[in-house]
Amino acid sequence: MSSTRVTLRFFLLTFVTATVSGVLKLSIAPDRGTTLSISSSQVKGCKVCTWAGRLRQCGLSVVLKENTPVSVEFECSRPQDVFSVEIARNIECTTKLCTGHIIQADTGSLPLLDFNRKFIWNLNASAPKAVKIDFSNTGLRQINPSDSCPDGHSYNLQAFQTSGNVAVGKYCRTGPVVCAQILNQGSFSLDVPAGQKLQNGQFDVSVGEEIKSLTKITVMIPKGTSSLELLSPNYPDSFPDDDVMQWYFQVPDKHRTALQFLNVTKPRCLKKETAVEYHSKGRGAMVLSLSDPQPEQNQGDFTLTLRNCEMDIRSAASPGLLLNLRVSSSRTGLTVSCKVDLSRMGGLSLHIEKLRPASVCQMRVNSVLKEKITVTSKSELTFQDCFPEDVQVTATKTIECSVLKDCPKTPARLSVPLLPPCLLAPLSSVTWTLRPPQHGTVELTSSFGPLKQSLPGQQCNNSIVFKLSEDHGTTIGHFCTPGAIQKVQIHTNMTVTVSGMGGKSLRTLSKTVLMEAFFKEGISERYIFTVSPKRDTPVLLATPGWPVGMKSYSTVSWIVSVPPRMEAHLMFAKLSQPKCSNRHTNIRVQRVGRLEEEYSRREDEKAVSEITVNGNFYLNMSNCMPEKGDFSVITKITLHKSKNLLLTIILSVVAVLLVIFVIVLVVVCVVIRKKKKKLDHEISIYNPNCTSFLPGPNGFPKTREDNESHVYASIEDTLVYTHLLRKGAEMGIYGEFDTHPPFSGQTDSQKPLVSKIAADDDIPVGVYEKFQAPPLPIRPPSHVKAMQDNVIYQTEDPSEEENSPNLGPRLEPEGGN
Repeated sequence: MSSTRVTLRFFLLTFVTATVSGVLKLSIAPDRGTTLSISSSQVKGCKVCTWAGRLRQCGLSVVLKENTPVSVEFECSRPQDVFSVEIARNIECTTKLCTGHIIQADTGSLPLLDFNRKFIWNLNASAPKAVKIDFSNTGLRQINPSDSCPDGHSYNLQAFQTSGNVAVGKYCRTGPVVCAQILNQGSFSLDVPAGQKLQNGQFDVSVGEEIKSLTKITVMIPKGTSSLELLSPNYPDSFPDDDVMQWYFQVPDKHRTALQFLNVTKPRCLKKETAVEYHSKGRGAMVLSLSDPQPEQNQGDFTLTLRNCEMDIRSAASPGLLLNLRVSSSRTGLTVSCKVDLSRMGGLSLHIEKLRPASVCQMRVNSVLKEKITVTSKSELTFQDCFPEDVQVTATKTIECSVLKDCPKTPARLSVPLLPPCLLAPLSSVTWTLRPPQHGTVELTSSFGPLKQSLPGQQCNNSIVFKLSEDHGTTIGHFCTPGAIQKVQIHTNMTVTVSGMGGKSLRTLSKTVLMEAFFKEGISERYIFTVSPKRDTPVLLATPGWPVGMKSYSTVSWIVSVPPRMEAHLMFAKLSQPKCSNRHTNIRVQRVGRLEEEYSRREDEKAVSEITVNGNFYLNMSNCMPEKGDFSVITKITLHKSKNLLLTIILSVVAVLLVIFVIVLVVVCVVIRKKKKKLDHEISIYNPNCTSFLPGPNGFPKTREDNESHVYASIEDTLVYTHLLRKGAEMGIYGEFDTHPPFSGQTDSQKPLVSKIAADDDIPVGVYEKFQAPPLPIRPPSHVKAMQDNVIYQTEDPSEEENSPNLGPRLEPEGGN
């Protein structure tokens, strides 16, 4: 059938006219029948402008359809960082022919090559025929929508329906997909990253079959042993409601195929049922449910049809229909031999098990037929008529230390072993058994970063999963990255099992260190997890073995780090308490470095659903001997800004203002003092009446009658009745005493008597003239008797005897003065 060939060139003329003041100017002329769109991923910012004659239009996007050159300007220096380019062309098909082919052609290194570009071919079929795209020249390989192709060129196939567009699949170059047929309308697109030239290529477009399904994909199985994966449309979202999808498999002669569903999600159906149908020449149709074992196709081509039901889309419990299937093929009567040598792998053991008893697969080790094979050193293995899905390959290794002081100081590195490629199936899991010394502890850290526990609302979507178990088989939990658990400590023998998500192999992780294990001294709890949450990222922590309850009398602790100026909100989301026959369960929260507890509850006490903790803390849990029920908890930890932060900021501002005020006050005082020191012409005069004054504007002091200079604010104890002290010393009441040396100027320890007024006046004091002061005795203040009003005191002659009685008061005669 003939058809017209049209080369898709997205423009005939493109060149840089100028780059001035950060504005990039281009001249573009799209080819006839081609639509060129330039759009920005930002709501605001750089704009694109077009000139058509004297009319200038600017916006966040522009669509060019005419064959006339148009000037395009970008109002920023690097528009390729925010704009992307789409080049689209329509291909129409009648019941006999189509108007063109999909031809990838590039015109050279042009400025638009710096942009992310998408080439789109819109396909329109004439019912009841489909439009057919032939990929047989290179073939395509379907990948997960989140994955990328090695060469950066990724293809996308879409089907257009009245209910909306359906993403049939994302593909890379070179693979078993050789043809695709789309009912009614659809599109085929190619994404090319910025900086890469478009690879030349061609896909023929023609009129297809009369199909009754959304799309029909043809897959050519290669000769020999092979395996490929396919995904349902819209994966990982649901397949369209009440729709049909077909895959047609072309199987070489003398080959067998087998299908395995790796990931299946079934919806809640209102009408009909989900199902898969197998059709092949010479045999009737076989209809199976998605949960049934899938059959082996011994010979010949066959068609697999996926049917969806009318789904209950209103129910949140109905996730929709999605399917990830693996198709394996091998030659019938084929025997694969493989020599394995594990003698240099440090105690590694290899285990091979036949999974499907009904399979004709036969396994032999050193010519002996086996259903299960264990290899510890050198062995020769043979597999006859076996698919990769017929067998499972696992590896185990034991690492132990009996005495702590003899344990290696460097960590034991848990890495995936590199096995010979002749093995029929890839390695599915590796298990390490870790046995610390008696009363010792196993400490684990992940080489890929902090871990998280796989829980509802915190599922693992990484490629690998770590299963931690006790040596006797009790599961501790399933973990993956990224998360917040920095370290795990377990006070017993344990195992670590690593496996791929969704049954994926570990072939790509060969010789990769996954974890590091240390043998250390014992810990007080059975399990300890060190956790470092991040802001605005909730962390879920579950008791070991969840959803199964903790072991009787077991304990677990989480050491949680809270960054400065943050606080941790703890919510016990799923709490299950048992009825205890001995002891009690306990949930306790305690700040690091504090003796008091922030929170503590037993099983017979009412629990608080949420608490807040400031600073690093311990979360400790312990189980009792349950009589009925289990003890299990999921704790949700979320970090928020501390509520005390605002108060701290306010106090800091007040403190700063106070410091500024004190500094200003000190400066003012220094300035005033300097001004006072400028009075050099003033002379200090000593007044025998113990009053200092300055001449000049201050004037002379008032007379005794006019002021209160004779009233003293205080009198030192040593100036009161010296003769009594001397007499007391002669009687042995007081100890020896000395007199002060002659006074020479004012000192800190010897101050002159200052009147109350003089003490209150802020008068500068000059230099005193030297004078001879009378000697002052030293008298302990504790021996001074208080003077009484209206009592006359007299002194004794020094010549009197030492045992003279103490002076007493002499009463005035009656009448007095």
